Amino acid sequence: MEAAEADFRPPEAQSWAGRIKGELAGNILPFWPRYVLDREGGGFFGEVGPDLSIRKQAPRASVLNTRLLWTYATAAREISPEWRPIADWAFEYVRKNFWDPQHGGLFWQLDGKGAPLDPRKQTYAQAFGIYALAEYHRLTGDAAPLELAKRLYLLIEQHAFDPEFGGYIEARGRAFEPLADMRLSEKDLNSPKSMNTHLHVLEGYTNLLRVWPDPGLKEKQKALITVMLDRIADAETGHFKLFFDERWASLNDHVSFGHDIEGSWLLWEAAEVLGDAALIERVRIVAIKMARVALAEGLDADGSMLFDADTTGRLLDVKKHWWVQAEAVVGFYNAYQLTGEEAFRAASFKAWEFIEHHVVDRVHGEWHAKLSREGVALTEAEDPDSVLAGPWKCPYHNARVCYEMLNRLMPNILGRSENKTP
Repeated sequence: MEAAEADFRPPEAQSWAGRIKGELAGNILPFWPRYVLDREGGGFFGEVGPDLSIRKQAPRASVLNTRLLWTYATAAREISPEWRPIADWAFEYVRKNFWDPQHGGLFWQLDGKGAPLDPRKQTYAQAFGIYALAEYHRLTGDAAPLELAKRLYLLIEQHAFDPEFGGYIEARGRAFEPLADMRLSEKDLNSPKSMNTHLHVLEGYTNLLRVWPDPGLKEKQKALITVMLDRIADAETGHFKLFFDERWASLNDHVSFGHDIEGSWLLWEAAEVLGDAALIERVRIVAIKMARVALAEGLDADGSMLFDADTTGRLLDVKKHWWVQAEAVVGFYNAYQLTGEEAFRAASFKAWEFIEHHVVDRVHGEWHAKLSREGVALTEAEDPDSVLAGPWKCPYHNARVCYEMLNRLMPNILGRSENKTP
């Protein structure tokens, strides 16, 4: 690190928080009801192109819709009650259209008119349902979303939990029968277990524990954190392993920098909410190491975070993904709070500056999905995932970085106190 970098200091917390709140309230939150909300058919359109073209017939993903529910429930609870109608709108669509009235659980995908298109029960999708429904209950106090969240939890435990080797199976069919193809996406391995699914079951259970501290759920969360530490996090390298067979044999050697830094703070959050002192100390060590390795191996020269590599350090995808930059801001700041090390706080702010300068779409609103390594937004012709809204492109990561950082920079404003500076 050069001397100029070593002397770098982020701005005062209040100044930084003001920039973050401006991005959240002025750009991210207004975009989705303005362009993506389907006022005639209900719910939200499945895809919006990088030029604001609305693809009304595009399939509608459960992940997008539950993440929208979580985003606006949190916005209404923490930012302003003006966002409550959007949260209500999202809840009604999830409840009426995505919930399977025959077998329970959430369909993976609907068609453009809101009818089931892919009725599989992806564990990842059920976890995001829990995450969102628990948040909506936090906003409203209503029993209905909490009961649905509890039902999803019980369905995961009944049909996805592996009683022999621990952890959770990736997916089941509509009636929770075994599936031959369990992939989360075409880019993933067809493996029985994955880091990504376990990370977000962990996240969903954390939010459910906030509103339902059930002893059985606590035991399941404790076991899941232990699986994350013992099976998924590699203590030697400081990276997550990504795909596994039933017995937890690792199936590839890839490293996902974005998931590493995201997982470092989500593990810490889960342990703090659970409140198990021994696990908190175990997680502290792992979370700091993962953040330290991400700082050493995952950053590009411009302060942004790279996407992935193999275990030799060879980069596999040099594009800059929007969600990875968001998670870098939170993950590095969380590491700063755990250690007091200025390098982590500086890395967090540099990632935020990269977002402001390159990732925010100043023409259409929201954030660009992907950029070249040089920080130039990619067109859809250059990368088909470069949309403003889609099955995976949503306001979950970028709204969440704003909520998290506002709470961490100015905790008295929004009232959270789970993460404490040493």
